[in-house]
Amino acid sequence: MSATTTPVRPRRRAPRAPGGAPMLLGPGRLPRALAGTALVVLAAAWLLPLVWAVVTSLQSERNVAKPGLSPFKGAFTLESYRQILDRGNVLTWAVNSFLVAGLVTLITVALSTLAAYGFARGTFRGRKALLAVTVAAIMVPPQLLIVPLFEQMLLFNLVDTYAAVILPQVVAPIMVFILKRFFEALPRELEDAARIDGASEARVFLSVVLPLSRPIVAAVAIFVFIGAWNNFMWPFIVTNDPGLMTLPVGLATVKDNFGIQYAQSMAAALLASLPLIVMFLLFQRRIVKSVATTGFGGS
Repeated sequence: MSATTTPVRPRRRAPRAPGGAPMLLGPGRLPRALAGTALVVLAAAWLLPLVWAVVTSLQSERNVAKPGLSPFKGAFTLESYRQILDRGNVLTWAVNSFLVAGLVTLITVALSTLAAYGFARGTFRGRKALLAVTVAAIMVPPQLLIVPLFEQMLLFNLVDTYAAVILPQVVAPIMVFILKRFFEALPRELEDAARIDGASEARVFLSVVLPLSRPIVAAVAIFVFIGAWNNFMWPFIVTNDPGLMTLPVGLATVKDNFGIQYAQSMAAALLASLPLIVMFLLFQRRIVKSVATTGFGGS
């Protein structure tokens, strides 16, 4: 008489989220509700300072000075924005900021990609020593370089010029190091195949390496542009002509000349950050994809 065997039932796998990632809180409506609530709370905490700044900028100075923690202290008005626009040449400063940030981004990305590719694939003499100097430069605080850089600008008669604002910002050792690590991870077989077909080193770099490096190049360009746009200290030091000032520097001079006005300070801060907010809204998918692909979000 043969023994009967009980069929083994396959174990049910835990359900997955629509994107394919496992549901960390488990299946069901309650974990989804908890996750949604947590996201709403975090989003509200992140947006609270921005909402506070917007509401304060839309209040009169008299209402802002009233005691109390609530930012809603009176009727909304655009008086702070009108005064900022009347007292300063905001349009010229915005154009200068776009020009400076755009050129800094273009030159920095070009120099950083070339240097990183040389470190990643080059075999020239002194490569290790030069790479060590580049890595060591990452640890140097930018504030320590202000005096020698300003002396150089004086030596070459570049103070109060676009070159003085742009050139010291195009050297970014951290971007060179990040790009180098990315280039080292690219398969060499693709470059070797292009060389076998007769492609030069420049052709290999432009037609093979750069197309494969679009996510990291886009991430580097985004972060360099934001850094150049928000840079206040160096343009403030090297420019005296109001026609050459960038938007953060120009708005700061307006506030200094007419005293500290909290509503106007918030209005000036929002005007300076408005182009970055618009840029993020237009390119948010590419920005998130670049950060996620390259690991800029940290680990």
